[in-house]
Order: sequence, then structure tokens, then C-alpha cells
Amino acid sequence: MAAAIIAAGTGLWWRYSEQAKRIQAGVIDNEQIKKNLASKLVKTRQNQQKAAVKKYQAALQDSQYRLNNPYIKVNPYGRSPLSALAIFQTDEASKISLTVVGKTSKTSISTTYKTYSKQHQISILGLYADYQNTVKITATTKSGQQTTKVLHLKTASLPSNLASVKVDVKKADKTKMAIGNNKLTFIVRTTKQPFAIDADGAIRWYSTDYSQHVFKQLANGHILRLAKKNNDALIYNEMLEEDYTGRVYKEYHFGTGAADKNSDTDAEYTLIHHDAIELPNHNILATVSDGTAGNKNTKNQYVEDTIVEISHKTGKIVKVIDLKKILPSSMYTAKSLMHGTAKDWFHMNSLYYQKSTGDLVISGRHQDMVFKINYKTLNFKWIYCGKKKSAWPKSLQKYVLTPTGTTGYTGGQHAAILLPSTTNKTDVLALFNNNVAITNGQKSTSKKYSQAVVYKINLQQKKITKVWSNGQDQGKSHFSLVISSNRLMSNGNFLVDYGYLQEGKVSNVQEVTKSGQRIFSVYFSNLGTNGYVYRAERFSLYPNNTSASQTYE
Repeated sequence: MAAAIIAAGTGLWWRYSEQAKRIQAGVIDNEQIKKNLASKLVKTRQNQQKAAVKKYQAALQDSQYRLNNPYIKVNPYGRSPLSALAIFQTDEASKISLTVVGKTSKTSISTTYKTYSKQHQISILGLYADYQNTVKITATTKSGQQTTKVLHLKTASLPSNLASVKVDVKKADKTKMAIGNNKLTFIVRTTKQPFAIDADGAIRWYSTDYSQHVFKQLANGHILRLAKKNNDALIYNEMLEEDYTGRVYKEYHFGTGAADKNSDTDAEYTLIHHDAIELPNHNILATVSDGTAGNKNTKNQYVEDTIVEISHKTGKIVKVIDLKKILPSSMYTAKSLMHGTAKDWFHMNSLYYQKSTGDLVISGRHQDMVFKINYKTLNFKWIYCGKKKSAWPKSLQKYVLTPTGTTGYTGGQHAAILLPSTTNKTDVLALFNNNVAITNGQKSTSKKYSQAVVYKINLQQKKITKVWSNGQDQGKSHFSLVISSNRLMSNGNFLVDYGYLQEGKVSNVQEVTKSGQRIFSVYFSNLGTNGYVYRAERFSLYPNNTSASQTYE
């Protein structure tokens, strides 16, 4: 009993002590963070697209447009040049199938819209640039009667800064790649146009609008991406929900005063950084800065250490998690790790939400740390970090994972997620280990190689074991100082992005089997200033096989 009272008193003392240190360090309250970010929904792009939407709706009602004479519009919203709309009516309710004919084997894009209707507005996706594309559209009635129309759609050339990107496919075993269901490799860049390639390296989708870091596929099949008001603007302070044809459904806008700007340069800067994910309630969880960097009157400026939940209905922030309020003050009061005039003590670079438990996995590059907390209670579940257990507050020591065997620690890691093989007793963690020891990483191997890794975490014993890795054999040629990702594919392969090779001059994306065989390897160069491959994703152009009009309200 006495020991329990002493332990409780020790924990209480630590919490009060930490609170005092936070006040001394200039940590601001959550309501001020909300004000600093000033989030809201706007309709700038929707208003710009109203005329086009109205025009296509009118065409849908026009009986002159039949399958043998459809209304066709390439690049229907002026933002997605390798897409088109086909609008027509059929006498009988029919479901529509389409194929964009590929130039080689396993490069055709095909899908079937499951709904039977007499009116059809069909998204044609995956066209080639500067090419007379062949598109086959088939209408099938409920009785099985089929009618096919072949279209020939000419597209424009790629814009110069995208056409100048060198895409060099070194290997592509299409029989083993996870490219079924119209999947392309999406190149999510640190800036400039996001684009997607097929197994041949041909660009089959891109946006004319620049994007940064955030590019995710939502549950309704739409894209969530970080954007700015135009390509010439310096600040990325908008998130868009759009479809692959370029139609915008939501625009989240953020105030520029809270932006993470390095005052020493005139380079692009941002307020949201690195990651945003969709929660089960369709709200958006985003990594942000707290706004102190935009206020020179604040005692200290901090960046990239805060999480906000943004309502998909109002655009307002409904929850704030400031990592300075849940991690030891010694981490953020340290004088090192500056970004311009602000402290970049944590550098949060990925989020993953576990639906079954309501837990959140967070990666922090500058602490060489991944940890898991419950999103509702903020109670810790585990901490994976090279910081000695004895150096943690006693209240957190029980959550620190112990590596088994040769598992070791990560350094500057990215893209930490849990895999579907996770159970109630074991978490299966995948990430990209850049392997650069910043504060707590493994110095003995630092900068010698980077690798994709999978770990098993025994939740009861708090032990972590590396069970799969790939990349160490490539040595320094594939050491990626920053960015990069590791994604599990539908067939068990991994899509691995070595985003920052040769001091950022080259990026390499590989698909690797569970046995370690590299079945796809493509190199990107001449990417332009800061145009590196931040992450690589394998998305389907038709994830739900439904019309592009579905949205959440």
C-alpha cells in the first residue's frame, strides 16, 4: 500500500513538474492553436467549376447524346489532362464497362460501373499524354444484351517541367507486380505535380496543380491532397478533396499566419506538413505546426509537433494533440534541432489510426521514435526509441519496447503503419528506416544504408522483433537521408520508395516480394527543385467502381 501511494505521488509530482516546465517553455493552450490555424471550409474552386458541372448535368439530360454519339470532354475540369468524361443515355437501364487500351501487356485500364441506369456520366481515366487513345465503352442490359462503342481521344503533351522528368524503368515483372484492379504507382512529391505511372513507366495521370506531401485516397474513392491557391504561391495552406477527373468537392483553408516558414529563405513553406489521414467518422487528422513560429511575440517557436482533427462538415478543428503536452519537456527544451528560428524537436512525419482499438501510431524523425497512444485518452501503449529506458520518466518506462536479437533501433524513420496481420496480442509495424541517427538512433549503422522493415511487437512483454527487411544489401547507394516510404501491397509485396538519393538528384521506387526479390525498379531524375518522390503509393483509379459524384456531407 505504501509503495502504491509513493508511486502515485511520484507520478503526480512529475505531471505537475512537467506542467510548470511547459509554461516556462512557452507552450500555448489548445484554443490558441485552433485560432492560430484558423481552419475553415471555402468554395473557391467549387465556384470556379460550377459552370462546367452545370454544363455536364445538362448534357446528361440531353437525349441527343447516345452511346453511338456520346458527349465527350477531355480534361473536364481543367486540372486533370489525362482524364475525360463520357456522357450519354441508353434506352434500357444498363451498366457500363470501359477500357483504355494500353500500349503493352497489362497496361490497359478497365472497370465496370456496377449501377444500372439509363443516364450515364462516366469517368475515363488513365489516358496517355500526347496520344490518340483508344477507349472501348460497353453498355450491358440486365438481360445481358451488350452494345460497344470505340472512341479515339487525343490528349495534350505533358507540361514541360513534367515532360523533363526522366523515368527509367530498370525492371518490371508484371506477372508478379500488384497492379491488378487498375492500379498505378502514384508519385507523391515534396512539391510540384503529383503523377502516376504504369508498369512501363508511362505517365497515365497527373494534376496540373502542385501538391506537397499529402496525397491520400479516401474511403469514398476521392483524393485528399495538400495544395496552394496557385502554382506560383509560396504557401501550401489548403487541403482539397477531389476526384481523379479534377472535380473538387471540399476545400479546407488555413490561415497563413501560423505557417512554418524558414525566415532565412524565400522557399515554399507550409502550415500542414507531412501527413493527413481520414478517421472512421470521415474527419481529417493532420500533422501541423502549432502557430508559434508565425508569432514573433511568442516566447519560443515550435514546428511540426502538433496534431489536429478537422471536421469534414465544417472545416473547423475539433481536437488538438500537442505532443509537448504528452512527451517529456526535456525533448522540446533542448537547444538543438532548429528550423530557421523555430524548434523542430520532434518532426512528426506520419500518422496511422487503428480502427479496431482507436489507437494512433505516430512517427517523429528527430527523436528517432515511433510510439502508440490511444486517440481518445492519450494513454501510451508502447514507445519504440533508442533513448535508454532509464532516461524516460518512471511513468513511461513500462511502455518502452525492448528490441530482441539484432533488431536494433530506427533512425529518422518515415511512414510508420500497422499491417493487417496485427492482432490483439501482437502489433505488426511497417516503416521505412532511413537509418540516420539524429538524437536516439543507432549510431553504429547510421548512414550506411536505408531499408524497408517490418516488426512484430509483443504487446504484453513490450518486446519488438524485426521479422522482415530489405535494402541493407544496397548499401550507401540507397541511403536516403530524408523522406521515403514502405507500403504493403494487396498481394503481400512491398512498394518501397528511396526518395532522396544522390543528395536529392535521384529517387528510386521498388516493388519487393516477401522473399526479397525486387520485381519492379524505376528511377526518377531531373525532378526539379525539391520535386523528390516523398512517398510512393499504389492506388486504383477506380477504387470503388462507382461514379465520381459520391461525397460525404
